[in-house]
Amino acid sequence: MKYFFLFSLLILPSVIFMFDKGNKLMAYAEEDPIDEEEADVEGEVEEGDVIATESEEDDEEETQSRASPDADTVLLFTKPSAQGASQLELVAGTPVEFLVGFRNGGDKDFVVDAIDASFRYPMDFNFFIQNFSAIGYNKIIKPSEEATFFYTFIPAEAFAGRPFGLNINLLYHDISGNDFHEAVYNETVQVIELEEGFDGETFFLYVFLAAGVVLLLVIGQQTLLSVGKKRPTKKAAPVETGTSNPNNVDYDWLPAQTLASLNREKSQKSPKAAKNQQSPKQRKRTKGSE
Repeated sequence: MKYFFLFSLLILPSVIFMFDKGNKLMAYAEEDPIDEEEADVEGEVEEGDVIATESEEDDEEETQSRASPDADTVLLFTKPSAQGASQLELVAGTPVEFLVGFRNGGDKDFVVDAIDASFRYPMDFNFFIQNFSAIGYNKIIKPSEEATFFYTFIPAEAFAGRPFGLNINLLYHDISGNDFHEAVYNETVQVIELEEGFDGETFFLYVFLAAGVVLLLVIGQQTLLSVGKKRPTKKAAPVETGTSNPNNVDYDWLPAQTLASLNREKSQKSPKAAKNQQSPKQRKRTKGSE
């Protein structure tokens, strides 16, 4: 019994260890098919992602500029001029004009269909802010020939003070029916406000101030006139003139001798003067007596 007990103590841990190991092996064997299925599913998902990514890249390539290697294009802004400027500035509410030059360097005829322009979100050019009208030309450009196309648009006044992405596309095709579209301009521009030398608000303000000054002058003049009418005017005292001094001459300051001589001269008037001083009735009597 003693040896059997010692033997069981030695064998029992080994049996338990082997039993646990066997259970683990069985568990691992049961889990292996699940892992393989998951691996297959993950592999299918990754392949699907790759396929989806490739299709998205193809779509992006289709939407991007696709120009012909035989066509050469150039763009020139005439209003406003962009020469020497790091960033083009467009004035809101005023026309923007530019020229697009096209040269056919191949051996096939090209037909320039239209030119369009649009404002894009500056952080992501896939978002459209404002679309401008497309101008159709349908101009045939033969090999080794050149042509220039004019385009104009007006930025909205509400966009003043903000940057936008300006995208200008040239659409054309060849005689084989291959369509091409080239982004002749695709950069960020700044839309600024119009700086006018004559401001209507300032003009009306000056007119209002001038009218106010004229009104104050008129009110002051009327006030002064009303005050002047209310003041009493001093009338000159009447001077009584005697009958003996019809000429109103003051003889008091003359010496007595001078006065006497004057009186003598008056009394010694000529007969002609005395005759002139007679009344008509006295003149008739004088003539009758004669």
